Amino acid sequence: MSATAAGAPVAVRGVTKRFGEQVVAVRGVSLDLAAGEFVLLTGPSGSGKSTLLNLLAGFDRPDEGEVLVDGVDIATLKDPAAFRREVLGFVFQLHHLIEGLSLAENVEVVLLPDVRDRAQRRERVARALADVGLEHRAAHLPGELSGGERQRGALARALVGRPRLILADEPTGALDSVSGTQVMELLHGLSRREGTTVLLVSHDPQSARWADRSLEMRDGTLVSPAPAPA
Repeated sequence: MSATAAGAPVAVRGVTKRFGEQVVAVRGVSLDLAAGEFVLLTGPSGSGKSTLLNLLAGFDRPDEGEVLVDGVDIATLKDPAAFRREVLGFVFQLHHLIEGLSLAENVEVVLLPDVRDRAQRRERVARALADVGLEHRAAHLPGELSGGERQRGALARALVGRPRLILADEPTGALDSVSGTQVMELLHGLSRREGTTVLLVSHDPQSARWADRSLEMRDGTLVSPAPAPA
């Protein structure tokens, strides 16, 4: 874990999420993420991993329990979009880049609501693209990039807001082994260098070599939780 511990601590308390009357996607999950910790969440498809990540991001609200980030219940936030811009970086399995915009413009979109100075936005975009090794591809459209480049571009978009918490939902699932390793190295380096808190969802147990600890979900519950951080 990074000594700088600039990341956001997360506390999940007894969270349950239902979809309709029959499906309980997450069942009474509790866990803690320390500031600056890199945690891997594994489990088979349909085990509730992505739903839990969406709850932590505030995309969904729990039916029971609470999610605390920096000690604040995110379900009570008046402006959850501002929370996601200011605290959170979310990396999807599919890049979700906007096809009609250049890579640099895709990354810059995140900054438009809060950073009014255009020169400052461009400087931060250039730094984020350099961090993922894509500064030479800034003017290219997503369709002109390889799959690994598009995913690294999505990572740059998640990083440009300088998040204290990164939630990554199987970001290497659609990549070859070389591109997947590059993305994992970037996330691991960010946790170590910046002290960012990272929760990575993956179906691949081999990802554990990058993490401080690993958790496993099955049928909506944590079946092998590691000890909570002190």
